[in-house]
Amino acid sequence: MQRILVVDDHAIVRKGLIKILKESDAGISVDEAGHGQEALALVLQTSYALVLMDISMPGGGGFGVLKEIKRHRPRLPVLMLSMHPEEEYALRALRAGASGYVTKDSAAEELVGAIRKVLSGGRYVSSSLAEKLAFEMDADFPLPVGGTPTP
Repeated sequence: MQRILVVDDHAIVRKGLIKILKESDAGISVDEAGHGQEALALVLQTSYALVLMDISMPGGGGFGVLKEIKRHRPRLPVLMLSMHPEEEYALRALRAGASGYVTKDSAAEELVGAIRKVLSGGRYVSSSLAEKLAFEMDADFPLPVGGTPTP
């Protein structure tokens, strides 16, 4: 059984996330923290397979806590959760060391899928963000007429 830490400053959101995770039959146990400092203390004393953390919290916010988690546990995957659109924060979160980014308006199945992907060693972004990134890469490195990229 893998252990996950859910971090969100809203108790009702935490409880909802925990309910989704327990009902997912993903073979996980769940701990919870209401703010970043509590999360960091738990991460330092407990072995987690993954941290699911809100990006917007009082007292430093998710990015500050992400930085501290990565400083102390660089291999611990952190999946960021946010009410903010992906376009605003997903790339910033990934560059800061997050293993993925999920918006709070995602379906429960998408959240569980993201967690499974990150637990298996992958990174997660939604299909819409992946498509947007692919289009941006195409614009940066257009294919010539023959279809082979030029160096």
